[in-house]
Amino acid sequence: MRHTLVISALASLVLASTLLPSSGEAARIKDVARWEGVESNPIVGVGVVVGLQGTGDGGLATREMLRNAMSALEMEVDPEALKSKNAALVTVTASLPPFARQGNTIDVTVSSLGDARALTGGTLLATTLRDVEGRSVWAVAQGPLVIGGFSAAAGGGGRQKNHTTTGRVPGGAKVVREIAPNLLARQRLRLSLRAADFSTAVSISRAVNARVLGDFAQALDSGTVEVNVPPQYQGRVPELVAALDGLEVTVDTPARVVVNERTGTVVMGSQVRIAPVAVAHGGLSISVDTDVGVSQPGAFSGGETVAISDTEVQVEEEQADLQILGGVSIGEVVGSLNQLGVAPRDLISILQAIRAAGALDAEIEVL
Repeated sequence: MRHTLVISALASLVLASTLLPSSGEAARIKDVARWEGVESNPIVGVGVVVGLQGTGDGGLATREMLRNAMSALEMEVDPEALKSKNAALVTVTASLPPFARQGNTIDVTVSSLGDARALTGGTLLATTLRDVEGRSVWAVAQGPLVIGGFSAAAGGGGRQKNHTTTGRVPGGAKVVREIAPNLLARQRLRLSLRAADFSTAVSISRAVNARVLGDFAQALDSGTVEVNVPPQYQGRVPELVAALDGLEVTVDTPARVVVNERTGTVVMGSQVRIAPVAVAHGGLSISVDTDVGVSQPGAFSGGETVAISDTEVQVEEEQADLQILGGVSIGEVVGSLNQLGVAPRDLISILQAIRAAGALDAEIEVL
């Protein structure tokens, strides 16, 4: 049974490793890099959700926010007169995409700030969304929440599915201020690699130069490629970006083994190699059994009845023979590790020991 589980686990490793870019594998530039200055920006606001069925937070801040909302509508209401359990103070967050134009709509996420039990059935009042410095208003959000869960309780019992204090308003924010980087006037562009690597950066620069037929791109470092706009693309930078995004380049990644000891997950990149090495791995099991008995004194002896504990300790160590491991491909590595017949959690310890011995040509990253 144990050997079957290990084979299944390591087979999953082979499948996962085939999804990782390997040496000589082609990928599009848009998949491995991004253009500097063309990215989303976070915006945030604080608002009030109303229409709750007594599941709000009832805080003073919520009542004050409701009064401010009424004042904006030229209505004066005493905060104490409001049934604030039907309202909740929330944060509203969103990501403003690049080139967002006035009138575009974006999704927002709404999360409870206080001790509201649920936001189910609530509606977000109009809330301004600002940048992280709080200087400019970029969007205004409002609308009914989509929760995707429920919570019910009665008679001391209850049931809940998913989180009911966080929801979304699809298309709930309207952009009121634009982000429009002026690409047409740019003379120089920069590509930022998502995973810095000198080989990949050089591969990108060569692919760009081959596409534009000139020496216009160069790798500044392992994570940045600078592209000078060719004369034929002056004033037509979006066309240049579109032409370069789809170029296929050779992606290289370092050999890496990622382990998560909490879940017993091991993922190996296709570059992992193990030099010939002998490994022995045995498990030590210690069990402690305690039997509680009763000592009953004889009749008329004047003694007392007492409990007696009988503890037995057993130590068992599995026999482990030396196994020769090694491989120059991911399939051979997995086959060699399968020879040990160990569980995935033990495999983590073995890989760390092989790395310490200098026989594993890869870095180990622990999550």
